[in-house]
Parts: sequence; structure tokens; C-alpha cells
Amino acid sequence: MLKTDFKKQDKALYSGKVGRFDVIDVPEMNFLMIDGVGDPNTAPAYGRAVAALYGLSYGVKFYGKPRGLDHVVPPLEGLWWADDMGSFTSRDKDSWKWRMMIRQPDWVGEEDLAEVLESVVVK
Repeated sequence: MLKTDFKKQDKALYSGKVGRFDVIDVPEMNFLMIDGVGDPNTAPAYGRAVAALYGLSYGVKFYGKPRGLDHVVPPLEGLWWADDMGSFTSRDKDSWKWRMMIRQPDWVGEEDLAEVLESVVVK
């Protein structure tokens, strides 16, 4: 069984060069995502979001494996912003907004995810 590893398959997306900027084309990809607000070091919602994303991502992995669809769970990715961008320079992390996400294989559809979600919630 072939195991998909996005970091190897799409190396340019996951391994930038230090001190260099490159323009790359990013294809459409599937992600599980959770949005939230607050300091990632202290906000309970952040920890719960990351745990939920990993729980579902590993659920997808083990759902696909017996179907011959194995993959390496990709790294956690995040987007960060604030209503007042000065919050970044002042390090006011309580007002930061975030979207944490983990990439999913292209074969994952809504029905697959519903099955995985049901099995993860039961556990």
C-alpha cells in the first residue's frame, strides 16, 4: 500500500528557504479547520481545537487505511490575525484571532468525514 506524505509530495509548500522569498502556486487542498480567539499559550479553546483537529485527522487516517488509502498526518498549520494589527507588535495575544488547520487527503468527502466524526465522538 502506498502511503501519501504531503511534505514529500508537495515539498515546495512545506520547506521554504531561510532568507529567501519565492512565489509558488498553491493548489486547492482540503483542510479540517477550527477558528478561535485568544492567546494560544493560555486559551483553553486553543488546546481543545488542536486536540480536536488531531483526533479527527488520525481518525481519517485509520478510516482510510483498511481501504488502501494510507497517508502521513500532515503538520498543524495556522493563520493568525487581529482586528487591530498593533496587537501583534504589542504581543497582546488575548486579542489574536486564529484558524488552526490540518490538511486532509483529496479522497475525504463529507460522508467519510461524518463517519469519522461519529467514531471519534463515540470514543
